[in-house]
Amino acid sequence: MQIYHKAYVYLTCGSELLVFDEPDFPDVGLQVPGGTLNAGESYLIAARREFAEETGLSLDIALESFADQDRIFENVLHCLDGVHRQRHFHGRIRKKPATEWEHFETSPSSGGPPIRFRLFWVDLFAKDAPAETLFFEGFGAPLETLRTRMEGQIDGGH
Repeated sequence: MQIYHKAYVYLTCGSELLVFDEPDFPDVGLQVPGGTLNAGESYLIAARREFAEETGLSLDIALESFADQDRIFENVLHCLDGVHRQRHFHGRIRKKPATEWEHFETSPSSGGPPIRFRLFWVDLFAKDAPAETLFFEGFGAPLETLRTRMEGQIDGGH
């Protein structure tokens, strides 16, 4: 089975996490920016590049690796079949660039036409915070680790 190395950015502002959905594919679920490493590229460099490609924003902040996971994908929309070796990075910003915006992924790793993303923020500590199951293919799995990590970093605590 083919192995694909992937890097993702869990960007937070206070208690909120940047996520996106695909308006043209509403069944896909919530995701975080990231994707496939290019040949010879490190996970960190790929995380920054993929974040820019999928959000239209560049990151000039520290990113810290906080979770790794391997997932098997077979016949999943917009995904390459095989093992996805994923590294998850956490970055924090003090001010949101926008509350919500749209951006297009112009070069999906699985090929095909550009994919429209709607980016927005969700409060990970709110009573109505999205459940892990609302996230696409395991993107929700590291959320509890992320919440624990964030608890001591959020002004005022939760």
